[in-house]
Amino acid sequence: MTEESIESLRAERDRLACALAARATQLEAVSKEFELFTQTLCHDLRAPLRAVEGFAQILLEDYGDKFDADGNRCVQTLVSGAHNASALIEDLHRFARLCRLPFQPADIDMRRLAGQKADELKAEGAAAKFRIDDLPAAWGDPDLLAAVLEELLRNAVKFSRRQAHPSVEVSGTSETGCTVYSVRDNGIGFDPKYAGRLFGVFQRLQDEKEFEGRGIGLASVQRLVHRHGGKVWAEGQPNAGAVFFFSLPMRPL
Repeated sequence: MTEESIESLRAERDRLACALAARATQLEAVSKEFELFTQTLCHDLRAPLRAVEGFAQILLEDYGDKFDADGNRCVQTLVSGAHNASALIEDLHRFARLCRLPFQPADIDMRRLAGQKADELKAEGAAAKFRIDDLPAAWGDPDLLAAVLEELLRNAVKFSRRQAHPSVEVSGTSETGCTVYSVRDNGIGFDPKYAGRLFGVFQRLQDEKEFEGRGIGLASVQRLVHRHGGKVWAEGQPNAGAVFFFSLPMRPL
């Protein structure tokens, strides 16, 4: 290789390093702007929403007998709407905080961690039968991955609870350069054409009246897995269950 070629490679290396540094700076700025936006949103909207909800509740309690049926329904709708808006803001705030949680990786016994989360759900009354395979160990933050498993297991329990025999299965495999984990249920499933919406903030495929939730859990899963350098995806069919996958990079040597 000629000296001219070497210099050209060095120049290209320096150019790429500068571009990468600039991109990292841009991403950090966007993250800080999003964090500031959510903090401002939560702070500025909490008080007026609580006031609306509080005064509407007073109307119902002190003057409800003076309203006709339509009047009571309107005030109850106002109370419910203000409460839901407050809950959405709190969810958005929690989602934004995921960006600020410390990342402290370690070796993790994923089978034990998944078993702990399954036991917690059973203690809460989950009727699903859990099966947890021998999972490969993971390299990641124990608290963040505990949150990932808890959300995926809760999601599986929720959408399989109408089955006569609800079941949830956790499995994992080691692949080239990464480990892949899956949480499978035998619940209502979903139309695969909407799979891309599952991990969006406040995206829901089912009516809230049928299944509780505000569409923040799976978005949080994606954010936490991305912080590990992994990815998430899902497969499913209507009334045929669903499988949620997430991959994690192998521990660096």
